[in-house]
Amino acid sequence: MGTTAVRMGAALVEVALCSFTVTCLEVMRRFLLLYATQQGQAKAIAEEICEQAVVHGFSADLHCISESSKYDLKTETAPLVVVVSTTGTGDPPDTARKFVKEIQNQTLPVDFFAHLRYGLLGLGDSEYTYFCNGGKIIDKRLQELGARHFYDTGHADDCVGLELVVEPWIAGLWPALREHFRSSRGQEEISGTAPVASPASSRTDLVKSELLHIESQVELLRFDDSGRKDSEVLKQNAVNSNQSNVLIEDFESSLTRSVPPLSQASLNVPALPPEYLQVHLQESLGQEESQASVTSADPIFQVPISKAVQLTTNDAIKTTLLVELDISKTDFSYQPGDAFSVICPNNDSEVQSLLQRLQLEDKREHYVLLKIKTDTKKKGAALPQHIPARCSLQFIFTWCLEIRAIPKKAFLRALVDYTSDSAEKRRLQELCSKQGAADYSRFVRDACACLLDLLLAFPSCQPPLSLLLEHLPKLQPRPYSCASSSLFHPGKLHFVFNVVEFLSTAPTEVLRKGVCTGWLALLVASVLQPNTYASHEDSRKAVAPKISISPRTTNYFHLPNDPSIPIIMVGPGTGIAPFIGFLQHREKLQEQHPDGNFGAVWLFFGCRHKDRDYLFRKELRHFLKHGILTHLKVSFSRDAPVGEEEATAKYVQDNIQLHGQEVVRILLHENGCIYVCGDAKNMAKDVHDALVEIISKEIGVEKLEAMKTLATLKEEKRYLQDIWS
Repeated sequence: MGTTAVRMGAALVEVALCSFTVTCLEVMRRFLLLYATQQGQAKAIAEEICEQAVVHGFSADLHCISESSKYDLKTETAPLVVVVSTTGTGDPPDTARKFVKEIQNQTLPVDFFAHLRYGLLGLGDSEYTYFCNGGKIIDKRLQELGARHFYDTGHADDCVGLELVVEPWIAGLWPALREHFRSSRGQEEISGTAPVASPASSRTDLVKSELLHIESQVELLRFDDSGRKDSEVLKQNAVNSNQSNVLIEDFESSLTRSVPPLSQASLNVPALPPEYLQVHLQESLGQEESQASVTSADPIFQVPISKAVQLTTNDAIKTTLLVELDISKTDFSYQPGDAFSVICPNNDSEVQSLLQRLQLEDKREHYVLLKIKTDTKKKGAALPQHIPARCSLQFIFTWCLEIRAIPKKAFLRALVDYTSDSAEKRRLQELCSKQGAADYSRFVRDACACLLDLLLAFPSCQPPLSLLLEHLPKLQPRPYSCASSSLFHPGKLHFVFNVVEFLSTAPTEVLRKGVCTGWLALLVASVLQPNTYASHEDSRKAVAPKISISPRTTNYFHLPNDPSIPIIMVGPGTGIAPFIGFLQHREKLQEQHPDGNFGAVWLFFGCRHKDRDYLFRKELRHFLKHGILTHLKVSFSRDAPVGEEEATAKYVQDNIQLHGQEVVRILLHENGCIYVCGDAKNMAKDVHDALVEIISKEIGVEKLEAMKTLATLKEEKRYLQDIWS
C-alpha cells in the first residue's frame, strides 16, 4: 500500500466517523462472549474478539464462564461465542469446572438449550491424545441439550501455533454473526425487541467507544505507512553498521533483524490493546511477606521436605531426583495415581535482571498499588486476580507473574509504542504482524524467548510497569504425579522429577533450568542423598526446607476397584512415578488380603542406560520377587543390546509389540486396563501406534478398526493416560 493509498484510506475512514453514530445505534448487535481459561490464553483471545467486535458493528458481552451470576444461558436469546482451553491431559480448565458439572446434569431435558445458537473455539495441543478436549466436552454437551451452531467450531493447536487457527476463525466470525442476525430478522438489534445487556443510558458510552475504535483504525493505516519508513531506516542501519556496500539480503534474519521481503513489506499489525491499569509504588513498612499471599483456587498446604534422593548417577544425561514431603501434620490426602501442584517462584537472578533492566531495582521493596484507569477503553477491565493487594514489587515478580512466558503478539504490539529506536520499533512491528508470523514462530515462540530476552534484545524499549502487569500471565503451579502410596508411606508423599535444562536462543544462547525443577534442585541441595550408584559423599545436616503444595486429584488415573482385573503399566523415565505408588499400594493390599484374587501386573519401563538412569531398580526387583509385579519388561535405548530381545526392544513401544499377543489378550479378552505415563510428544504417540499395530495383527482387523477399539477402551476408562509435553 503506497503513501497516497494510505492517506486516502485514512481519509475515507475519517469521513465514516460522521455517519457512524447514527449507523452504530441502528445496527449495533449484541452477542454473549464467554471464556474458560487456565493460563490466560482463552481470556486473551476472548478480549481480542471483544475489541474487534465493535469495529465490525457488534457489542460483545464478555464474561469468564465461571461468572455464572452475570449471564444466564437458560434465557439468553443473543448468539453465544465460547473460547475454551484444555488443561491436564484433556480436562476443561478449572474456571469451567462448575459450568461443566451443571450442564452434565443428566436430568436436564434434551431441549434445554434449544433456543441457543453458538460458535466455539477450542484451544489445545496436538501432542496430547485428547486434543482440544476441554472445548469438545462443552461443544458436545451443548448440542446434546439442543443448542445449534451458527458458526463452525475451531480447534487451535498450540503445538504449531494457536494463531494459525485463531486468526482466520475470528475473521470468519463476523460474517457468520451478520448472517445469523440477518436470518433471524434482526431480533438482536438495539431497537429493543430482545434483551440488551446494558441499559439505554449506556448507549452513548458505547457509541463513544466505537468512535474511539474507528479512530484507532485510522491510526493503524498511518502506522502501516510509518512502518514502510521504518523498514527503510532498518535497511540503512544494517548497511551502515557493516560500513560496507553489503546488501541486506546477505544477512540472516534473527530476533532483532529481518530480511526481504519482510523487511520491505507493508505490515498488518494487530490493534493496540487498550491500557487499563494505573500503578502506584509506595514505600513499604517492612512488613514480612509469605507464599500465603499467592492466590489459588485450591487449598494450599505448606509442608517440609523430609528427604531428597538423587536416583541417577552423576554421569547420566538427565539428573532425576526423588523428593519426600512430610504431610503428617496436614489434612492433605491422596491415592496412587493422583497428582498435586507445587507452588514455585521464578528464578531469583532472572527477577533481579528484569527489575534492573526496568530501572526498578531500587524500588523492589515498594508496595504495588493498582487501580483501573478511569479513562480506559478496555471493556470490563478488572484488576488481575493473581496479583495480591499490598505486596512488594519483588514478591509479585517472584511469586505471581510468569516472567518466562512467551510474549503474545498483543504484548509485542504494546511494546512497539514504548520503543524509541526506529529499527527496533519496526522489528517489533514485524514480529507481531501477519506478514511476520514465520519469524514470530521461529525467533520468539520456538526459541522460548521471554520478556527479559526481548528487553535485552531491544534496548530502546522502555515499557512502564503497568504494561507488564497487564500482559504477563499468572505464574502457574507445576503439577507432579504422586510416586508413593499412603498405605506404604503413612504421612509421606513422594514425587520424582528430572531437573529440566534447555537452551534458550533469544537473543543469545543461554542455558536455563526449569522454573520449578531448577528451584527444587537448589532447595534440596543441602539435604540431597546420593543413590547407591553415585559416588557417596557425607550428607550434611540441615533444616528441612518447606514448600507449598495443592491437591490435583485426577479422579480417573487410579487402580481398578476390583484387584482381580489385570493391568498393564507403561512408564519410561520419570513416567514410572505413579506406578511405584500403584505397586506399593498393591503390596499392602496383598499383605492385608493374603487369600485375595489379584490380577496380573505388567510394567513396561525404559531408560537410556542400565547403570545410569534405571530408576527404582532395587524396588522393582523386590516387587517382582514377591509377586506384586508379575511381568517386568525393560528397554535400554543407548546401551549395546544383550540378547535377542534387547536387540529388538530399544523403546517401550518395541517391547509392547514383542509381547503383543499377551497385551491384546489382557485388554480385549480379560477386561484389563492399560496406563500410560510420560512424554506426550513422542512416547505416548508411539505407544498408541504400537497398540494399533498389535490389535490389528492379533485380531485380524484393519488399522481403522483397531483405532476404534482403542477409542472404546478410552471411553470405558480402560486406556488411561497421564502425559505431559
